Amino acid sequence: MTSSQERPTELLEPQPPAVLPPWHTSEREALQQQARRFATDEVLPVANELDPQKGLLPESLLARMAELGYFGITVPAEHGGMGLGVFEYCMVSEELARAWMSSASILARSQGLGTAVADATRREELLRRSAKGEWIGAIALSEPDAGSDLAGVSTRAVLDGDEWVVTGHKRWCGNAEAADFIQVLVRERDPEPGESRSKGLVNLLLEKERGSFPSGLTGTPIDKIGYHGFLTWDLVFDDVRIPRANVVDEAAASDEQGEAAKRAGFAAAQEFLNTARVHTAARAVGLARAALEDSVVYLQEREQFGHPIGDFQALRFAVAEMASQIEQSRAFYRQVAHLIDLGVRCEREASMVKLEATEMAVRVTNQAMQLHGGNGYTTERQVERHWRDARLTTILEGTSEIQKRIISDRMLPRSPLT
Repeated sequence: MTSSQERPTELLEPQPPAVLPPWHTSEREALQQQARRFATDEVLPVANELDPQKGLLPESLLARMAELGYFGITVPAEHGGMGLGVFEYCMVSEELARAWMSSASILARSQGLGTAVADATRREELLRRSAKGEWIGAIALSEPDAGSDLAGVSTRAVLDGDEWVVTGHKRWCGNAEAADFIQVLVRERDPEPGESRSKGLVNLLLEKERGSFPSGLTGTPIDKIGYHGFLTWDLVFDDVRIPRANVVDEAAASDEQGEAAKRAGFAAAQEFLNTARVHTAARAVGLARAALEDSVVYLQEREQFGHPIGDFQALRFAVAEMASQIEQSRAFYRQVAHLIDLGVRCEREASMVKLEATEMAVRVTNQAMQLHGGNGYTTERQVERHWRDARLTTILEGTSEIQKRIISDRMLPRSPLT
């Protein structure tokens, strides 16, 4: 047995498998290594300093992320982005979430979000701004009485000449004040008898100045127990005016794409959520990995009964189980991301991986807290941050219960009596 002084103080890099998966490329490996270095050297120190203070992502960190191209991972290269897919987007996000989940989450507020307007020239301009980190937004879907049930959105948009007049109440809108725009899901008409409840929903683009709200919009920050780095808002729209042309998704398809490519507001929101759920799975893996790596270091530092507690078999077996669960979820989210990039419809698979990875993250971070003992229940160790942030992942982008409903509805027909 080696002495405690000879033991490694960091988790060893995993050895590559003998047979690489079909999605492995040298370019992806290089991108992952770059993101890992950035997360370790630049994001983690900032997170360790600011998260305990409920501090916000500093502009200097956002500027570095823009410099590295992370806000335009999925933006086509002809518009200034990396021209990569959901796979790379999630892979980078896992690395960032290992350091601070908020740094991975802010990526979701770019990637071409808020650019699908009808005017091609304007769309090109917004895509280039998005890729450069100059068009970072927020998305307002949920309401006090419409979260899991997005078809129940009641925020109303009424046309008044060349403007939409928006009135209503939105909740859980992250980054709203700091954003360049807010994409708002609204109801412009009630469904006709026999129509789906989702009919009449559209997405509107509210442009704004960073650090303020436009006339008619007021916001109250929600005091969260975790997920610091940016503020999450409760928003009240009181006759907020949005230009009539600022409808996104529904009329954004080019002439070459044709009518089949044009999407209604609710369908666009659902499509957004499919990718968002895989992204959440990747963030969950990053959080679980952080908890595991911190635990491996702690188990070698902490001594009881004359030697490191990492020598105790029960604790070693816990580490083995944590590592196995993380590896399973990583393989799953990469598979689903790969399918999405191939154009495969993955509603069921996206819900499955979101369910499995986020529930895994809760288990693993909880086990990490246990391995840290009393020291884990302090703000002196980062494991409590991973635990707090992981708990949210089972709720945002659709709760675990909603994921189970989506999965089962695509597998098991309901009886006519339901």
